[in-house]
Amino acid sequence: MLAAVLISYPRAVILGLLQGVSELFPISSLGHSVIVPQLLGWDIHQSDNYFITFLVATHLATALVLLGFFWRDWVRIIRGLGRSLRDRGIAPDDADAKLGWLLVVGTIPAGILGLLLQDALRSAFASGSFAAAFLILNGVLLLGAERLRRRAPQVEADDDVRIAHRVSFRNAFFIGTAQALSLIPGFSRSGASMGGGLLVGLSNRDAARFAFLLATPIIGAAALLKLPSLFGSDGNGVRGPALVASLCSALTAYLAVRFLMRYFERQTLLPFAIYCLVAGIATTLYFALS
Repeated sequence: MLAAVLISYPRAVILGLLQGVSELFPISSLGHSVIVPQLLGWDIHQSDNYFITFLVATHLATALVLLGFFWRDWVRIIRGLGRSLRDRGIAPDDADAKLGWLLVVGTIPAGILGLLLQDALRSAFASGSFAAAFLILNGVLLLGAERLRRRAPQVEADDDVRIAHRVSFRNAFFIGTAQALSLIPGFSRSGASMGGGLLVGLSNRDAARFAFLLATPIIGAAALLKLPSLFGSDGNGVRGPALVASLCSALTAYLAVRFLMRYFERQTLLPFAIYCLVAGIATTLYFALS
């Protein structure tokens, strides 16, 4: 009953809409899920079991939207993986197989670190002050990635061929490791992955595409792993709000990924870096003075 009071339907709508946007925009969904409730005076905490259970549903909705948005790509990638397994190797001209194995390699570090550290890091840093400080660092990370990026010639016309050509397996492991920063509220999964992609020579658009493809299995698997808790005691009182929040999250995630794939054709991470810096500094001052 307490959880139902704390996560009312209006609050569920706000959190769901926010999650869909902040998960894909490089501004940290976990950071915002910690900061916003504390700014609004809601008596909930990101480390509480029922709240984590609630967030699982919204993350699953985001993963399903990403899977649906890139479903044709995933069909090609899975077929490419099948060919490589059948032939016991990756053909030099098989970009789909190469991309598939790059995603597998990139998933490994984030998956392992997530299983080992996710609960500990969320519990340790589930405060508005910590999340605001890490949001500032996320802004610094985005700025640094843009300044230090390797600008490589984009000679191939096809997106996946360019990515497969530019990214090595070592690069994919590096990007996957960077993605694990998102286990700390305030650091963005997509921001870390995009930053890593820029540093290994991808364009902003290709870095975003690779980040979204890489995020799909990680977000989906993590959500599915914890989904049973939604139907257990931790889900008592939040199942209805979680469903509403998931629908809201799916809507904004779809709009966000459509917008970002067009936005990064010509634009950079700079506006998101500035937002993180300004929002992080402002909320840090607010929490320090309140």
